[in-house]
Amino acid sequence: MLSAARLCLGVETSCDETALALVTGGRVVAEVLATQSDLHALFGGVVPEIASREHYRMLGPLFDQLLRDAGARVKDIGVVAVARGPGLLGSLLAGLSFAKGLALGCGATLVGVDHLHGHLLAAGLDQRLEFPALGLLVSGGHTHLYRLDGPVTLRILGRTLDDAAGEAFDKVARMLRLPYPGGMHIDSLAGQGAINRKLFPRPYLDNQNLDFSFSGLKTAVGSYVAAHPELLPPFGAAQDLARAGARLSDVCASFNFCVADTLRVKTERALKREPDVRALIVAGGVAANRMVREVMAGCAARRSIPLFLPGPTYCTDNGAMIAFAGEVLFAAGLSHGLDLDAIPRGRKVPWDYR
Repeated sequence: MLSAARLCLGVETSCDETALALVTGGRVVAEVLATQSDLHALFGGVVPEIASREHYRMLGPLFDQLLRDAGARVKDIGVVAVARGPGLLGSLLAGLSFAKGLALGCGATLVGVDHLHGHLLAAGLDQRLEFPALGLLVSGGHTHLYRLDGPVTLRILGRTLDDAAGEAFDKVARMLRLPYPGGMHIDSLAGQGAINRKLFPRPYLDNQNLDFSFSGLKTAVGSYVAAHPELLPPFGAAQDLARAGARLSDVCASFNFCVADTLRVKTERALKREPDVRALIVAGGVAANRMVREVMAGCAARRSIPLFLPGPTYCTDNGAMIAFAGEVLFAAGLSHGLDLDAIPRGRKVPWDYR
């Protein structure tokens, strides 16, 4: 790890959160974040061009604020870790350009971080992770299962085939006229509703693999909503979730159950195939969902292994997870040169450390 006098800066701009953090010895010294949620809510989802321009606008002021909050100077930064993908290409390039310029200017080591790797290690910010572990990553763009034999040694076991769980949450929320970002509102309404386990199918379970597909569940909810338009809140009233009807809450609870139980089935299947794993790690934005956290706790308890979950703040995109992962990679002797590329969503992030 870095000495106490040298800090690792984490830069996260893979989607619509501009986030920076300083970490040393696995401890967060300071962190700042600017969210674009209210801006993109006007369009019902993230607009890539707007996102990249906002990152460009916010990175400088946020960096100045971060140094003030930490009581640090630029020369105290020994490593600059940056999320290099997967994500929105324009957004990634904004963060990557900033990180390269800073690394060059202050003589720091540059470390590119796979955004998904950062999520998987995020729980290590609060506790010491155990390995080998099974990792379940559940986010807006990915629903993947990994085997982690160590903090820098991971192998993918199952992956998203079409819609990820987080994407399904967002699309179903739009069908239900819920505000953006919709996942948190579905989770909130689900807590007020009754689960009907037969209302929607648990998707892509009639197989023996570890891959995920949530497009069928999204289609089933769309068909149900089309057949029952009376359960939707009126246009313009979606913000008043306290007045949501009981039937809408029941739909949210039933959908929530289908996602969580599908994750449970595939996770338990993976645990059986990897009998020597000593821990379960669950990460990503959907890991903040209350039912998902409850179901995963049951999986770990039945296997008598510890469950590592990040706090809700570190489930979503943040700079601390990138800084922490960068520090771990640097400690393993891994780094990048200034020719580091950004990797957009849909392409595999290469293991091209030097």
